[in-house]
Amino acid sequence: MALDREGYGPRPGQGDVDRLLEDARTLSPLGVERAAQGWAHHAGAGGHASWHEAERAALHVLETTQRVGEWDELRGRILGATERQGAMIAWRLEHGEVGHHAEGALLGAALALLAGDDLDRSHHRVLVAPMGDALPWLTGGVHE
Repeated sequence: MALDREGYGPRPGQGDVDRLLEDARTLSPLGVERAAQGWAHHAGAGGHASWHEAERAALHVLETTQRVGEWDELRGRILGATERQGAMIAWRLEHGEVGHHAEGALLGAALALLAGDDLDRSHHRVLVAPMGDALPWLTGGVHE
């Protein structure tokens, strides 16, 4: 992904998944709340069917490319950072429904990024849109 308008972007050699995890670590409680609101807006009320379809498509990509183990490891890292003892402070502060929704947004974006170019653009957009409300680089700065 390219630099955004403010000149922010990945470090040389940094992949999208690593950038996502790094950015998730630096989100403030407000950023976590934005991700949760993004999940509620894009994947929650009325959007569950398209969200689940996109998840299935991404998981199918990982199955057919023998990368399910990578997803299991990445998902474990994310859950460790958002839920378990020693979780990131902002994520601990936004516990309950807000934290759960933000976590769903983060997991969806991670799944889409891990599936990469093997996942069609429409499913990719569905999975990154919620987290894109907190991290606009995921959606190219476009909010749907």
